[in-house]
Amino acid sequence: MIHSSVTYECKADSKGRITVPSGLKVVLDKELQNGFVLKPSVFNRCIELYPQGEWQEIMEKMRAKLNLFSKQHLDYLRKFTAGVKEVEVDAAARFLIPKSLVEYAQIDKEVVLVPLINFIEIWDRELFEAQNNSIDEEAFMQLSEKIMGNDRV
Repeated sequence: MIHSSVTYECKADSKGRITVPSGLKVVLDKELQNGFVLKPSVFNRCIELYPQGEWQEIMEKMRAKLNLFSKQHLDYLRKFTAGVKEVEVDAAARFLIPKSLVEYAQIDKEVVLVPLINFIEIWDRELFEAQNNSIDEEAFMQLSEKIMGNDRV
């Protein structure tokens, strides 16, 4: 689990390397040693960055749910894992986003890292802003009430 709700802005260099922001380094301290998994997002034009432990939990859930003798399940698993890459963080706290994922997420230079409970979304800054601005405020309020409004504290 990623214990941060702070959005981080940083830059990707010409090779597609991103330096992990210092605040995020503190949060990901243990995970930095084990590496990460990058994958194209299912729902958005961004990349998802999973600590290895979180990725293994997802794979275990898939193992429990999917029937490997079902064509439909195999098609789903193949599509879900298409483009998955393992990455390591170097001594300078940088990781390389493979070119195919840079192209998929249309990452230029300015990048936004968005921690979401068990993974981090990596967005091109302009695409992130466009996505966020496309969400109608009234619809978001209704969705918030629908999802979270029934809980009593």
